[in-house]
Amino acid sequence: MLDAYRAARRGEAAPPAPGAGDLRAMREVRQWREFMAVVDERAAARRARRAALTRFLRPRAGA
Repeated sequence: MLDAYRAARRGEAAPPAPGAGDLRAMREVRQWREFMAVVDERAAARRARRAALTRFLRPRAGA
């Protein structure tokens, strides 16, 4: 409310109402989570390949 009053006194545009960008923010959060899931999956696959290669190249004694 104070921001709207200050904007009116200065002749500026009023700030957006609370909640005006909520849907966009929710979409961006969902998109970020989907992106991170892909990145994490790639990292997990890379770790698994590296571990398999290490097991292959350095077999343990007695195995």
